[in-house]
Amino acid sequence: MKKSKRKKSKKRITNNYLGMAVISVVVLLLLGGLAMKSHSLRNRIAYYDAQAAELKQQISDEKERTKEIDKRTEYMQTDEYAAEVARDRLGLVKDNEIVFEEEK
Repeated sequence: MKKSKRKKSKKRITNNYLGMAVISVVVLLLLGGLAMKSHSLRNRIAYYDAQAAELKQQISDEKERTKEIDKRTEYMQTDEYAAEVARDRLGLVKDNEIVFEEEK
């Protein structure tokens, strides 16, 4: 009877080790999958951060462009701009101006 108890005891211990080994392999596989997913998410976050920085730069550039357009719009509403256009496009001059033309 002692031999059968020893065999059963050894069988249980063997089964316990086998079960623990299987559980360990499963846990390691899950940890490996989790690590891979974590790496993938870090890459995605880095990509999105880069995109966000690029978009912020574009927003800043567009705000600067809007300011320049607003300044130009204000300038176009002045008498100075109207006189400049009249001189350049229409060839008009003021009464007290002397016009010099180059010979071609």
